[in-house]
Amino acid sequence: DLSLLRFISAELTRGYFLEHNEAKYTERRERVYTCMRIPKELEKLMFFGIFLCLDAFLYVFTLLPLRVFLAMFRFITLPCYGLRDRRLLQPAQVCDMLKGVILVICYFMMHYVDYSMMYHLIRGQSVIKLYIIYNMLEVADRLISSFGQDILDALYWTATEPKERKRAHIGVIPHFFMAVLYVFLHAILIMVQATTLNVAFNSHNKSLLTIMMSNNFVEIKGSVFKKFEKNNLFQMSNSDIKERFTNYVLLLIVCLRNMEQFSWNPDHLWVLFPDVCMVVASEIAVDIVKHAFITKFNDITADVYSEYRASLAFDLVSSRQKNAYTDYSDSVSRRMGFIPLPLAVLLIRVVTSSIKVQGVLAYVCVVLFYCGLISLKVLNSIVLLGKSCQYVKEAKMEEKLFNPVLTATPGKSAGKQQGTFKSTQGIPTDENGSTSVTNQPVHQKENMPSLLVTSNSDQFLTTPDGEEKDISQDSSELKHRSAKKDLLEIDRFTICGNRID
Repeated sequence: DLSLLRFISAELTRGYFLEHNEAKYTERRERVYTCMRIPKELEKLMFFGIFLCLDAFLYVFTLLPLRVFLAMFRFITLPCYGLRDRRLLQPAQVCDMLKGVILVICYFMMHYVDYSMMYHLIRGQSVIKLYIIYNMLEVADRLISSFGQDILDALYWTATEPKERKRAHIGVIPHFFMAVLYVFLHAILIMVQATTLNVAFNSHNKSLLTIMMSNNFVEIKGSVFKKFEKNNLFQMSNSDIKERFTNYVLLLIVCLRNMEQFSWNPDHLWVLFPDVCMVVASEIAVDIVKHAFITKFNDITADVYSEYRASLAFDLVSSRQKNAYTDYSDSVSRRMGFIPLPLAVLLIRVVTSSIKVQGVLAYVCVVLFYCGLISLKVLNSIVLLGKSCQYVKEAKMEEKLFNPVLTATPGKSAGKQQGTFKSTQGIPTDENGSTSVTNQPVHQKENMPSLLVTSNSDQFLTTPDGEEKDISQDSSELKHRSAKKDLLEIDRFTICGNRID
């Protein structure tokens, strides 16, 4: 018999057993633990990536001028020793000289841009206009960064391409002017970003700064509810590393400009300190929340960030090999979209205009400061190289450094090409058969077939969990599906950080 009393009694006394669905609740508990691990794993990746960006950034101020000087000295003294090689300069020296000339030209061009006039022009705009301008600058920075490194790479390859090949380019000089124009425009764009941030810092009610910081949380809405895979999340992580390091440099520029206006009064630095902390804290909070929910909604474990860190470490170790095919600063630019040349031009322009060097003691201080920068760069590089070797060994990727997979050139079989590689490369090895990671690249013969070194780390970095299941069923689907890109092959900075064609 049904009655209201029996219904209420059943509602008060009914029970249930969670162990009947143990797998479901265990999975939910693991999700909670994963979200708790995300801040630690993410910040370890960010910490490592920021120091990689710092290494590439310090390279422009420290080792690049010395390398340019050595290249110029070789070019001047070459007639005294005779032309032993068919090249006047090695490809790396040509690229260094091009970078140095671009920096010098853009630095003098930046003198025609009035920072004070730009500051007062932006300060006179309304808050809503400045908010829109800041958003437009962020989009423009991502767009121009995605195309900038391609322009620089095109210049480097055009200037160092073997002369025997058929001419398939417009020339070195047009590429050089394109690179100079890009670096100059990108430096101006970053200057406008720094000026807008400076106006927000100096506003009385801080409303603009609050609106700009709240704009970071829009990233959560635009990213969290989209489909992500490991490769896409890796691209977004690189983008976040680049964005955070760029913001740190922008904050440094803002502090320098404000300290100059207040005659380097140290008391004013404590006035800026809360605002700087708010900007940094908002960036960290947004990144943690964004990555925590992305990994939750896409069932990605927190261990994936150690794979990303190993992939970045692999790039660093590869650039130290004898047969390295790129400079590490360019590798960071391709991987993260962080191009240090425009940012370095702007920082040099701001520092030289803010600090006046007069007298012998001032020049001595500049020399000591430069020596300190070189020491910091060398120390940072040594620590990063040691940590990178450790991460590569932990990920069991060291065999990929010394056993690269060679892609066959058109008209030749892979086996024939591999045999040619073994007989003509002539790279000295140690007792274990591995090449040195500290020596400089060796010039290869002109008649040697072009070899493209690629990586086969798909087996480690892009293999989904539980690959043993349904292998026979998936084999037919793989025939009609394009292969996933390796994390080590992703070098394009996408706009949203979640689309890889």
